[in-house]
Amino acid sequence: MSENIQHTIEQLRKELHQHNENYYLLDEPSISDMDFDLLLKKLQDLEAKYPEFHDDNSPTIRVGGGVTKIFPTVQHQFRMYSLDNSYDFNDLEDWEKRIIKTIDEPVEFVAELKYDGASISILYENGKLTEAVTRGDGFQGDEITANVRTISDIPLKLVGDFPERFFMRGEIYLTRKNFAKINKTREEEGFDPFMNPRNTASGSLKMQDSGEVRKRRLSSVLYQFVSAEAPAETHWDLLHKAQDWGFKISDQAKLCRNLDEIKEFINFWDTERHQLPFEIDGIVLKVNSLKQQRQLGYTAKSPRWAMAYKFKAEKVETQLQSVSYQVGRTGAITPVANLKPVLLAGTTVKRASLHNEDIIKKLDLHEQDFVFVEKGGEIIPKIVGVNTEKRSSDSKEIEYIKNCPECGTELVKIEDQAIHFCPNELHCPPQVVGRMIHYVSRKALNIENLGSETIEQLYREKLIENPADFYTLSKEQLLPLERMAEKSAQNIISGIEKSKEVAFEKVLYGIGIKHVGETVAKKLVKNFSTIDELKKASVEELCQVEDIGIKIAESISDFFSNSENILMLERLKSYGVQLEKGENTNEILSNALEGKTFLFTGKLALFTRESAEEMVEKHGGKNISAVSKNLNYLVVGEKAGSKLKKAQDIGTITILDEQQFLDLIEK
Repeated sequence: MSENIQHTIEQLRKELHQHNENYYLLDEPSISDMDFDLLLKKLQDLEAKYPEFHDDNSPTIRVGGGVTKIFPTVQHQFRMYSLDNSYDFNDLEDWEKRIIKTIDEPVEFVAELKYDGASISILYENGKLTEAVTRGDGFQGDEITANVRTISDIPLKLVGDFPERFFMRGEIYLTRKNFAKINKTREEEGFDPFMNPRNTASGSLKMQDSGEVRKRRLSSVLYQFVSAEAPAETHWDLLHKAQDWGFKISDQAKLCRNLDEIKEFINFWDTERHQLPFEIDGIVLKVNSLKQQRQLGYTAKSPRWAMAYKFKAEKVETQLQSVSYQVGRTGAITPVANLKPVLLAGTTVKRASLHNEDIIKKLDLHEQDFVFVEKGGEIIPKIVGVNTEKRSSDSKEIEYIKNCPECGTELVKIEDQAIHFCPNELHCPPQVVGRMIHYVSRKALNIENLGSETIEQLYREKLIENPADFYTLSKEQLLPLERMAEKSAQNIISGIEKSKEVAFEKVLYGIGIKHVGETVAKKLVKNFSTIDELKKASVEELCQVEDIGIKIAESISDFFSNSENILMLERLKSYGVQLEKGENTNEILSNALEGKTFLFTGKLALFTRESAEEMVEKHGGKNISAVSKNLNYLVVGEKAGSKLKKAQDIGTITILDEQQFLDLIEK
């Protein structure tokens, strides 16, 4: 019986791996998404019922869901070098001359698109993905295997005649389409949009929940086989062998026999790159022969056999039509240039960020000026110059507004900062709405189904004005709203009720005290058990809390000096929202670690990083964030990296394994 079950599971895995390859690598799907999901569900059910047949490289691993509290540092067996950059053909000609002078024989090149993403090194052993590590500083990076397993076009198992052990290097990136989807969702949830796909892809790889990483729908391209020995003589042949093994390689790569063919390739993609479904910022050129690569070798920073040709940031001229001003959640004012629509980098640009008053003055911007606009990897392009030759003689300087465009309140400019603020935080509409959106956000009270559009509607209908008003809402008040069904309304009411169970530190973060982020909120709750204790604390007492300076302390004091804030907090308390620390949260169990400092590194097996730090505090010790002479104990798990080396170099730090740490507590 068990053999039949195992056979069924293995057949399902094999079939699903093939469908993944058909879909992601060959672009030839052979079944519908629904049929694929049914097969996957069947496999998931069997694996859950028969855990003895677990396989780290099962297609179900793609679903993610594992939480990684820390990312161990891993040394690269083969250093990940950076590439030298060139910006014109003269640089390339000089590079080619240096190569020919060194090896004195004909040279072929492989030209590849330079994907704008995050570099990755993936280890395959016996045809299975066993480890994935970020580039880091080139010598070592973060191990993010669980997150990389969720990326559908990275094979978990290889096919064909592959080497026993090797690394594949590549780029993790976001398509334009998926980047737009992520930002649409963020805006609906009340978050600021991400600035560019590259940083978003990189940040996604370091998310703790692999299930959330999967939702980002990252993509990859693999471009370099790395091993002590290679099963081919050229880079070009290695790429195509990798493709046969199941890797997704670039369809646009080209074998070039001379510099003229390279120039032709560069010129083509400098124009056509905007038609691609992903961002590129240049072309990578590599000597094709592996023997010649070995002859050329490396400088201290880069391979001599490779070069990156970077595209210049595109710049166009258009006319300024007006300057408008946006008010953010914190009251910060952002000026935006409204432009005569112009095509730039494949998209029509109508707006450009002006950032602040200082930028406007530096540009000497006048009404109806003709301006130069550049897009250098950001969503909103920026104005980089003014064509003063086209300026009208009666054109007036752009004068920064004195009053808030939303509520009319006189703006305040903070000393030593370039940003203006609207101080009317409790009654300026964008600030009021932004504050409530922040309150329901995932990192605060996490009230599901209450998106920014719904909150804006509720505010317009005068049903809510501050976070306490959420707890007075009824299903009957929600139902008349646009696109609001009975089930959605009930989900919102249930979510609001559930938020009463959220811990004090998250509520403190959610109420939106200026400069009080998640970390500061946690430290305040450790020192002040209730909101009333915090309210009574003087600026001097607040400054005694670790990492809280005068700026944060004064902001907290100002918040509690406002009678409207006090009334809101009293209402929240009356509705049952948690405004005091839970029982036993900071209970001291012993003084076994009193006066000692601790830091944890590597992959911990006996406990999570969070629970370890909690144990330190409950036994009188203190957690610190970096290796220094102030550190007493470094507790190391598997694959400990740079922190361990630094501690060994200092020499005075006691290094413990996990069991030795537990022994300290139990003494």
